[in-house]
Amino acid sequence: MAVRLLSGHEVSDLCLGKPALRSLSITDTLADALSALKRIDDTFVSVWNCNHSLVRSHFPSPPTQEGCKAKEDDCRCVGRLCMLDIICYLCKPENLSAPAAALRSPISLLITDHSALVSHLEPNASLLDAIDAMHEGAQNLVIPIKSSISSRRKSVESLDSIFHNNNRSYCWVTQEDVIRYLLNAIAAFSPTPASPINTLNVIDDQNLFAVNYDDPASSALNLLSLSLIHQSSVAIVDPEGKFVGEISPFMLNSCDEAVALALATLSAGDLMAYIDCGGPPEDLVQIVKERLEEQNLGAALELLGDEGGLSSWSSFCSSSSEDDASSGKNWKLGGYSARVVRRSEAIVCYPWSSLVAVMIQALSHRVSYVWVVEDDGTLTGIVTFEGMLKVFREHLKSMC
Repeated sequence: MAVRLLSGHEVSDLCLGKPALRSLSITDTLADALSALKRIDDTFVSVWNCNHSLVRSHFPSPPTQEGCKAKEDDCRCVGRLCMLDIICYLCKPENLSAPAAALRSPISLLITDHSALVSHLEPNASLLDAIDAMHEGAQNLVIPIKSSISSRRKSVESLDSIFHNNNRSYCWVTQEDVIRYLLNAIAAFSPTPASPINTLNVIDDQNLFAVNYDDPASSALNLLSLSLIHQSSVAIVDPEGKFVGEISPFMLNSCDEAVALALATLSAGDLMAYIDCGGPPEDLVQIVKERLEEQNLGAALELLGDEGGLSSWSSFCSSSSEDDASSGKNWKLGGYSARVVRRSEAIVCYPWSSLVAVMIQALSHRVSYVWVVEDDGTLTGIVTFEGMLKVFREHLKSMC
């Protein structure tokens, strides 16, 4: 039944109601990517090997350059970028000393590691094909969608960053989309979803990224980059290995570039408090500034702009988060997004939790992972969407 269900449905079924991707060109800069991420309501911005760009579409197309040799009828998405990519890049010592120059770097510097995370798929491909593509490492499937220009006037900028390949537009299909679909059809996979996760080989203790509470937050930089690849997070543990919290890509993607200064100067525990939903405490803001001066990195303070990037968000949240919640808006101001107010605690489960319970936890909190802890709080592993999909794929293979 499960095989028929997934074979009989096309990946385009998951595209209904999805907005068209906004794009950047591989020749754009990190400053362009930063501008785009602040303008779109999505965690990732797609990067293409052609000249269509959200931030440069009102300029004449630049001459063909290295890495941008695609013909207009062979435009392909070659990667994706998020705020955390830029934050990690800015945290490098050589970039903190000259952040403006760092932001002039081409985004191609960051795309090479992410090219395997996106994959094109035709809309008539089956959901089985989508699961297979994700099993091979894709996290974002790029699917052509049917779209029409509405009667309401659209700007040239808007259209140029959406349409590719003879006026085709595209959308993301993510692992979350597939997991949500599987949850809606969970009875077809019985009894596997009701089984404890410690019997399904779904708890990952190999790609378990963690730092100690008192470690420098900068020691988590490489782990944060890996967590983007694995769609997980970086745990913070005490000296006894007990789970304290996390440095979450979700939270950092909701910040602006100024949080790189905190990541470069604070401890892991202090950073967790800094990016928590109450806003950064003034004493931590002052510590960041003092440590930058001590390290002769005063030039990095230009990331603050009007110096609102580190501390101005808390008053904004208290006055407008309710309005944003009711309107569905996701405004970014200062360093943070209003959506962060609704989730600051890490999501945990236990080895004996059922797979379906863990799926519901992850989907209800809009995260792609759930930490696994013992009764005493000791961190033992993590369950990710990738691991869940592997379980369902093995279930399907056993039925063939």
